[in-house]
Amino acid sequence: MKKIVYGLFFGDSITYGEYDGVFGGWVDILKRYALQKFHEGNGDELILFNLGIGGETTEGLLKRMPVELEARNSADGNLIFISYGANDLAKKEGVQLVSPEKFKNNIITAVQHAQRFSKDIYLVSILPISKNIDGVEIGSGKLRTNGEVIAYNNILKSIAADYSLGYIDFHAALLEDKEVLLSSDGVHPNEKGYGIMAETAIPIIEKYL
Repeated sequence: MKKIVYGLFFGDSITYGEYDGVFGGWVDILKRYALQKFHEGNGDELILFNLGIGGETTEGLLKRMPVELEARNSADGNLIFISYGANDLAKKEGVQLVSPEKFKNNIITAVQHAQRFSKDIYLVSILPISKNIDGVEIGSGKLRTNGEVIAYNNILKSIAADYSLGYIDFHAALLEDKEVLLSSDGVHPNEKGYGIMAETAIPIIEKYL
């Protein structure tokens, strides 16, 4: 008997797929891939939910995560992806939106929420930013640095290790060619960047198809 497994993608605008008017972002590419595999009659059905909200930090995640998990809980199992940090690490008027210590605590709390519904939990790395906006305040008033990106990714890696979670290293996948894989704002990927993210993540969801 075939199982119906849910995949829940929590995140910000990069999870949502902002700036990709062609494919709709990496999660939407995965959604189409999973649907295609199901229609080919291979294995279980994997239904993916894009739960990305633009501008969200881990503070917002914790407010909605318990409700979202309850609302989308498959009896056959769930995969949970947690993709945060690009907004948390940003500074606005000189103040970091979410400090490293608070970010770590928030991610751990989110993992503990997720563990009630799944054994298959993945933390997703923060992407590198373009050299043009490294340490520069952008139109939204946010300032980011690649140094902070690395520091926050190290927090995610340590939590993944401590809790035996999966870790998806999009940072490494995009780093070398980031200047051609990021959109003009220097933060969000373009279609090519999102495509590489999807290619990196497909082997993970393949295990559940």
